[in-house]
Amino acid sequence: MKKMFMIAIMMIGFSSFAQEKMISENKPQRHERGDVPQMEKFTPEQRKQLQLKKMTLALDLNSNQQKEMEKIISEQSAKREAKMAERKASKESKKELTADARFAMENQRLDEQIATKARVKKILNAEQFEKWEKMKAQRHHKGGKKFHKK
Repeated sequence: MKKMFMIAIMMIGFSSFAQEKMISENKPQRHERGDVPQMEKFTPEQRKQLQLKKMTLALDLNSNQQKEMEKIISEQSAKREAKMAERKASKESKKELTADARFAMENQRLDEQIATKARVKKILNAEQFEKWEKMKAQRHHKGGKKFHKK
């Protein structure tokens, strides 16, 4: 009798776990629900304008600073689009990067970041630049969490 009771309890336990899994599998995924990440919905020009307006609100940019930052944002977005297309092409061709190529790519990326930081430092005053760096650090920290979610 004890064995029959234990088997019945185990069957109930297993069936409840199986049902929970089925519920989560039937749940629509994020892209199926229409929750597309916010910036993917916009054109590059719209993304640039939104980014500039957010920066203007956060840093209190004047019109000259806005014009200069708009140039930087445009250049960065053009480079980003080109890099994304390049990565997509290399991914489709299943081409692996060598260690030297990866080093050169990372070195170039860091050089571009240094140059951008120097340009922004010339445009912004000390207080604005400090805020900009804090925003950049928060964005970097937030972006890292995206890929570690489970």
